[in-house]
Amino acid sequence: MADSLEPRTTAVLLAAGAGTRLGRGPKALLPFRGRTLVEVLAAVLLDGGCREVVIVLGADGVRVAETADLGRYTVVENPDWESGMGGSFRVGVGAAPAGDHVLIALVDQPGLTPETVSRLLAAHRPGRVAAAAYRAPDGSLERGHPLLLDATLRVEAAESARGDAGARFFLKAHPELIDLVDCSDQSGGDDLDSPDQLGLLGQ
Repeated sequence: MADSLEPRTTAVLLAAGAGTRLGRGPKALLPFRGRTLVEVLAAVLLDGGCREVVIVLGADGVRVAETADLGRYTVVENPDWESGMGGSFRVGVGAAPAGDHVLIALVDQPGLTPETVSRLLAAHRPGRVAAAAYRAPDGSLERGHPLLLDATLRVEAAESARGDAGARFFLKAHPELIDLVDCSDQSGGDDLDSPDQLGLLGQ
């Protein structure tokens, strides 16, 4: 029963952006596998082993909440979403249950799988950060998302978030805390940022 006293992991799904470069409205509402992208990714995070999911909305937040089936999740809104990811990062981490580790995921990574999530949960070590990493053309591992922050680090990481940077400044200040977890066999590292990447959705 001792394991029940260990901190658990809540996922924070950042889904507040307007998707301006795609020109199709918020990425959260893009059709994917017969549902919306935000619904699919939230389910992936639960299936991967997170105990709950906090979804941070922003652009067209009311429409996203009314359109997508998000009843299983904790939905919060970042009223200052236009200032960048940093604000959404702070709102999301702040909404996760106190004492939980937090796994930060992005709604524009449709290739995310439960296997990647469970791999990060298994690789996480106390007091450290487990970051999904993917092979670059030169064979080196490059840090990406998702990112699992230990419960003891989440406050400092959130306080450092600003502008378009979520955990970036925190990670740059503490490279010794980062464990790269090779997820190159998964497709979750590809971001959906421009129209020519809509193929990631099967479109």
